[in-house]
Amino acid sequence: MNTRILTSPEDLDRYDRWLKSSGLGNLWQSLERKAYLEALGKEVRIYVSEDDTHIHTSALVVTDRTTGGYCTWEIPRGPIGDGAKLLEKIIDDAKADKCLALYLSPSAPLITDWKSLTLSPRHIHCEATRIIDLTQSEEDILSQMKQKGRYNIKVAKKNNITIKESSDIDAFYNLVTKTGKRDGFVHFSKNKYEAFLQCNPGSFLLLAYDKQTEPIAGVLSVVWGERLIYYYGASNHAERAKMAPYLLQWESMRIGKAKGCTEYDLLGVAPPESSKTHPWAGISSFKEKFGGEVVMYPKEQMIILKPIAYHLLRIKRSLLG
Repeated sequence: MNTRILTSPEDLDRYDRWLKSSGLGNLWQSLERKAYLEALGKEVRIYVSEDDTHIHTSALVVTDRTTGGYCTWEIPRGPIGDGAKLLEKIIDDAKADKCLALYLSPSAPLITDWKSLTLSPRHIHCEATRIIDLTQSEEDILSQMKQKGRYNIKVAKKNNITIKESSDIDAFYNLVTKTGKRDGFVHFSKNKYEAFLQCNPGSFLLLAYDKQTEPIAGVLSVVWGERLIYYYGASNHAERAKMAPYLLQWESMRIGKAKGCTEYDLLGVAPPESSKTHPWAGISSFKEKFGGEVVMYPKEQMIILKPIAYHLLRIKRSLLG
């Protein structure tokens, strides 16, 4: 079995076909994700283990540079397949790159007995999501929602909210800044939302309007394979009584069905055991109203490769806030 980094267009095209046909792939390990991250200045490598005819295991690895020439490596929602042997190569390369730690947030439990694996303190990728079955009829999708979800969709319609597909990132970013101030979180820079829309061919932006010329809510979503993923959302709190975010979600589902999607991934919710105290409790309550099934992921794990430097950097960051 040969393990290597893919670089040529031919190899990357082969990887893309394998990822999408294997039934194991996901957005976070895709070439679309690679293009998006590289547009933001990130270093991205794609490792594979293969024989003469087939790719068997892969891992998209993202490098985050830090002070002193050090870095961290991350494998989001991967490796794909049984990655134990592949990880040995990745760890060797990471050590040579002055990597402090390798983070892994797989879609399925890792098949390994490595004692060096430990739980990560980060919460970058969700531990739970809510998936809605889009193969159902529209009537059945509505009927499996919470009563409050259906009611709020009707309220938005009574308020004459209209949903339009748009490329106006400036308008969406204006809503994002308002949402950030309201909910007290630090939002991304505008270029991240622009790059997301430009680098993901399946992405689309929906904006909600009432009688005003400025939108009052928006969602930025992406189709990958047969899955529609709700990625970013924002709204004007002053217009909350019009329930535009509910109609946006409903129209997203309808668009997903029209595009041939079988699932709608609401992306991140609080794990059931901490649904009341989790930082995502509010957004989880909103998403719960649309029904669907909760799907769990393994918690992010890590391998610390340079313990002294890693812990010193964490102490420095905690002191600086």
